[in-house]
Amino acid sequence: METTRHFTATAYIVHDSATALHEHRRLGIRLPPGGHVDRDELPHEAALREAREETGLEPTLLVDQPEISSPTARTIPRPRHLLLEDVNVYGDEVGHQHVDHIFYATVDDRRIAPDDGEEGPEAWDWYTAGDLRDADLDPDVAELGIEAIRVAAQRE
Repeated sequence: METTRHFTATAYIVHDSATALHEHRRLGIRLPPGGHVDRDELPHEAALREAREETGLEPTLLVDQPEISSPTARTIPRPRHLLLEDVNVYGDEVGHQHVDHIFYATVDDRRIAPDDGEEGPEAWDWYTAGDLRDADLDPDVAELGIEAIRVAAQRE
């Protein structure tokens, strides 16, 4: 079986020592905002767009690299993590995977107001590090959420 891979981008958004997760309709698990990288996008642009569409909030990426530029090149924000995620598994075979660019960002408030067609504000909850440790979440979601909260706190 050939494995199909798509590039995706995720933004763990943080406000006041908590990160936002929603119940993903199709997958039935709690996840941060994210989605597929469009053909004309860079991964960090997709992460910001998905966060805006899904939450209505305006995220600011937490970047930890120096800016380098010239007439022909410039720095793009690098992800905090790059994950290979199995999406469709058939026994021992993986039919579809996401190459997920994980970014951390902050937002100015917690008022979720998603774009039309997105899951409503009732699908979202804010999780502190303690909540993430205690919740029944995929281990990677909890670990990355805790790290995002820690990185955001270091920037304050």
